[in-house]
Amino acid sequence: MDFGFVKLAIATPIVRVADCGFNGLQIETLIKEAAERQVQIVCFPELCITAYTCGDLFFQKALLDEAESTLARLLENTKKYSILAVIGMPATDGVHIFNAAVAFQSGKILAVVPKTFLPNYSEFYEKRWFVPASLALGNTFRLCGQTVPFGADILLQSGATCMSIEICEDLWMPHSPTIHHAQHGANIMLNLSASNEVVGKNAIRRELVLQQSSRCKAAYAYTSAGFGESTTDVVFSGSGYIAESGTLLAEHQRFTLENQLTIADIDIERLSIERQRNTSFTTPLATDTVKDESFRRIAFNLVPNRKSVISRVFNPHPFIHHATLDSDCMEILSIQSAGLAKRLSHLGLNKVALGVSGGLDSTLALLVCAKTFDLLNIPRKRIMGISMPGFGTTTRTCKNAAALCKSLSVEYREIDIKPACLQHFKDIGHDAAVLDSCYENTQARERTQILMDIANKEGAIVVGTGDLSELALGWATYNGDHISMYGVNASVPKTLIPHVIRWAATQQTPEVQAVLQDILNTPVSPELLPCLNGEVVQKTEELIGPYELHDFFLYYTLRFGFRPTKIHFLAQRAFSDKYNEMEIKKWLHLFFHRFFSQQFKRSCLPDGPKVGAISLSPRGDWRMPSDAVAHLWMEEIEAL
Repeated sequence: MDFGFVKLAIATPIVRVADCGFNGLQIETLIKEAAERQVQIVCFPELCITAYTCGDLFFQKALLDEAESTLARLLENTKKYSILAVIGMPATDGVHIFNAAVAFQSGKILAVVPKTFLPNYSEFYEKRWFVPASLALGNTFRLCGQTVPFGADILLQSGATCMSIEICEDLWMPHSPTIHHAQHGANIMLNLSASNEVVGKNAIRRELVLQQSSRCKAAYAYTSAGFGESTTDVVFSGSGYIAESGTLLAEHQRFTLENQLTIADIDIERLSIERQRNTSFTTPLATDTVKDESFRRIAFNLVPNRKSVISRVFNPHPFIHHATLDSDCMEILSIQSAGLAKRLSHLGLNKVALGVSGGLDSTLALLVCAKTFDLLNIPRKRIMGISMPGFGTTTRTCKNAAALCKSLSVEYREIDIKPACLQHFKDIGHDAAVLDSCYENTQARERTQILMDIANKEGAIVVGTGDLSELALGWATYNGDHISMYGVNASVPKTLIPHVIRWAATQQTPEVQAVLQDILNTPVSPELLPCLNGEVVQKTEELIGPYELHDFFLYYTLRFGFRPTKIHFLAQRAFSDKYNEMEIKKWLHLFFHRFFSQQFKRSCLPDGPKVGAISLSPRGDWRMPSDAVAHLWMEEIEAL
């Protein structure tokens, strides 16, 4: 099962200027290597059969004829391979010369696509030799004895894979041809280029590729001329990039003196889902002057790679981006505090109450409150941090809650809930020796009652501490810690919270840092069952599974709507060194069971700020009936 992946490569051969025979051998070698490595599509640079820097030699019939003869040899020598190759060459209709891309597979030319925009400034003067696509005399072309589709209005289609081609300068234009291509279904864009190097240009070029792939919700493969091009006035480095929806998957090594082949796995299914979710993606079609019927769709056979190994690396913690982690953490805290500041300003209040447990979630919520009050110039003493030790509260967490409040200069109160819970057990006829859900949830609801009543008494609002991962699993007591007046952590996943706290610690005094570090080292627990020798016995991840797995499942379920089988496959690759196949299956089964059965808790969530790509707010990202049936998902997991 290929799970919708297409193996794509960019190739940059070394060349000799005007030596088509030599260049053709390099191209052939790379096509064969790509085919042996199970690549399905390979893209080469602009004018690579002749070299880009031939100058007025493009007017020589000998060169044009030899370029066509070289292509004929390539067709013959690679026809046993099913790989689709796209190469650059000069092509003439007898009247004009075009800077063209030729797509061929199994000895057959599928299409010839001419360059749309010809640069004619600075070191570029292509209009001296070539004419743009707009001057084509017809929509077919005679090449190597084949009459083939010709034009910039061509899309290559194989099932869900739809590919378009543009050449170098086309990418740099304000309205690139691929914008139209994407709106009409293209999800893989190839760019054959010959872009020379000047200081700073590579960063701009890479960013253009990333932006185009993001804007078009597509894969964008760019490959440029390299070693062997004339260096009379300019130098080519062999730059190349493969990007998918704004993410760089692979990149050529620049300034190498060897042939280059860079491979990446494109997730076509992911791109399709992104477009389906973004309903504004095709909106311009209503007024678009380029109508769908004007695009010619040329069929090709993308042979599935059932035996191919997916080489793509999957981040086991998709909510965490290490390259931008510090700035992400700063942004998260800023969004949370801005949201809380608006809510307090709107209500005309200057006081909050929140439960502080000495755990990760309440610690982050308290840090958000402190930052918010600093923004609003309200004394931190108007933050009421309330510790409510119950039957399972450890000395460690209780001390940390008190120490954190003290070091942050917020008001600290401690209210023992055990007597009230015992009275409640007596009132409802529950045996306190029975450690069931009633025993646990009574404590959570007692804490919420205390917070709500203190907030009423003091003219404050209750700030919720529950996080995104707990909401996904329903790991919260309905009408207990599930309820607040504003939930600042509602869209922050559990795996990200420690990182936000660590970053926040760098902004604090050594005293606060010491407390935060001990909180970070404390096992995650609801602390609702009695301790054993003063140690917590109720460790959340032993009960419901590792949060890093559940966050992984959550990300790919909500962000891309992947099937359980694909999520299982991705998790196996992401966690290959940590969890075996059966462990992943076990926790995936539990995730979907709880995700469906606990929707009723998410259907009545309090307000809270969205900080990332995913939220479970019933008013925002996730609208799901509470009585939806999970059979389809569960049966697929059980069949794994």
